[in-house]
Amino acid sequence: MGTYKKRIIDRLLKRKLEGKGAVLLQGPKWCGKTTTAEQIAGSILYMTEPGNLQRNLELANLDPSLLLQGDTPRLIDEWQIAPKLWDAVRFEVDHRQARGQFILTGSAVPPSTSEIIHTGTGRFAKLTMRPMSLYESLESSGEVSLGELFSAPEKIRGNNNKRLQDIAYLICRGGWPGAVDEQLSEAVALDQAKDYYDMVVDADISRVDGVNRDPMRVKALMRSYARHQATQATLSVIRADMTSNDTQSLDEDTIYKYIKALTQIFVIEDMPAWNPNLRSKTAIRTSATRYFVDPSIAVAALGLGPADLLNDPETFGLLFETLCIRDLRVYADSLDGEVFHYRDGKGLECDAVVHLRNGSYGLVEIKLGSDKGIEEGASNLKKLSDKIDTTRMKAPAFLAIVTAIGNYAYRRADGIYIIPAGCLKD
Repeated sequence: MGTYKKRIIDRLLKRKLEGKGAVLLQGPKWCGKTTTAEQIAGSILYMTEPGNLQRNLELANLDPSLLLQGDTPRLIDEWQIAPKLWDAVRFEVDHRQARGQFILTGSAVPPSTSEIIHTGTGRFAKLTMRPMSLYESLESSGEVSLGELFSAPEKIRGNNNKRLQDIAYLICRGGWPGAVDEQLSEAVALDQAKDYYDMVVDADISRVDGVNRDPMRVKALMRSYARHQATQATLSVIRADMTSNDTQSLDEDTIYKYIKALTQIFVIEDMPAWNPNLRSKTAIRTSATRYFVDPSIAVAALGLGPADLLNDPETFGLLFETLCIRDLRVYADSLDGEVFHYRDGKGLECDAVVHLRNGSYGLVEIKLGSDKGIEEGASNLKKLSDKIDTTRMKAPAFLAIVTAIGNYAYRRADGIYIIPAGCLKD
């Protein structure tokens, strides 16, 4: 696998350990949580280690304190299979009266919290880890900092060497650390996302809560989700997709439970709507936008490859947006921010709003990079910026268009930043 590639969350994990007794590091399987935690762990307990799993589960029920002994910070990997460990860690933190004692990693939310008595408020910090951004996988030059855009620099500079073919490959390969390996051929690297998808369909979605789910229905749901990436598709729309070849009845409640299970294992990460103060009384649509945590999952669900994306610009554009949202979420986390989507009743949209805790925010459109697309994005950004009531909230700190292609990152005469994804970092 080669040398450990530094992750943006490395410094967040260290900071959280300095302020809390325990940190919960959660996220999808295979995104690198355990490897990242191992870099700073003083001792490690692998709950699912072959040969020790049953003993670990028994101790978690009988005397969980025995599992917590070791040099700190002590890493407890896949803690969620024994939810009683949560309260045991909380109790230990209270009595040690020390920070940086434990790191808990998990690739699923516990199916039931009935065994958890205390929320852990004041003792735990939570971090969500995602697959690697282009900057983390060393495929972005990082010449343009998202954080620095909030100070509205007069000029930005960046050189982009990514072609559409490169971006198509990166979408299909995804940001999985096991696929971001220089020793793998492109064909083998592309296989990794397909294998991940197969395991989700055949096993992971049922293991999360012990409910057996029909793999064919899981595939149908994930295909529909893939087709509706970056949209606000309703459950009824997804149901119509799924039932086109399903002779059995399928209600929206069942679909919701499938989506919830995929969310619990961090495969799906929908984006909430942004609600600014507007000068007009325009109705704001509050439906979440549909996203997988990584674009490669959508590609695998649709059975596509890089050549297919190059031949289908519409699908290419939607899945490039999924890639950019993944990266913006990773970068925003390091800035103490979140990423939202805006759409109003008149059809005006903004692909991403990066909103920091201090109230500063930037408006971002995502385009493949054609002149027409960039001008459409610029028009949308200006329209939304003009609608915001700056007597009741801050004006946007910046307006930006993130592109797939383009030789340079630069600031236009109208102040809008044009930034190839291959130049961006946190």
